[in-house]
Amino acid sequence: MAETPKRNIIETVKQYGNRLSRFIRGQVKSDEDAEDILQDVWYQLTKVVDLDGIESMSGWLFQVAKNRITDTYRRKKEDSLSDLMSDDDDDDFRFREILLADSETPEDQFFKDIFWEELMRALDELPENQRTVFVQNELEDRTLQEIADQTSENLKTIISRKRYAVQHLRKRLQNLYDELDKL
Repeated sequence: MAETPKRNIIETVKQYGNRLSRFIRGQVKSDEDAEDILQDVWYQLTKVVDLDGIESMSGWLFQVAKNRITDTYRRKKEDSLSDLMSDDDDDDFRFREILLADSETPEDQFFKDIFWEELMRALDELPENQRTVFVQNELEDRTLQEIADQTSENLKTIISRKRYAVQHLRKRLQNLYDELDKL
């Protein structure tokens, strides 16, 4: 009887491991943090006494992952908005990090609110296909391959749409980036 829970855990890891790993990697700064969080999720799963009692395994796994990601950000306290911009390369800038970062000060929260408003205005200026790709990839955490599969479009087309969207948003939000550098 002890073999059944072990087998269920192995099957769960095989079934959800890659998706969960991609989700976590998209939410944290380093691969090391992602690996730690993923291992913690699997550890929490092993502590569950009745795996059959979990109604939605994917929902449970992703909720545990989200909680661990939140805990990681709270522990590190290094996520002030001014730390989220890369000095070396604009391509390392990730919209999601600003939008979902914990605000450490009222100024951070104010800037974050302004950023959300300006981002929404800038998104409205994009062609529908570019806006959709950007929103699904950056805000809904879907991979470009998933978007291509869903829309039956060539992956290179999806990548191109995302690139054009990012270029437009970067140009449109340049003043906010400059303000962020001053913080």
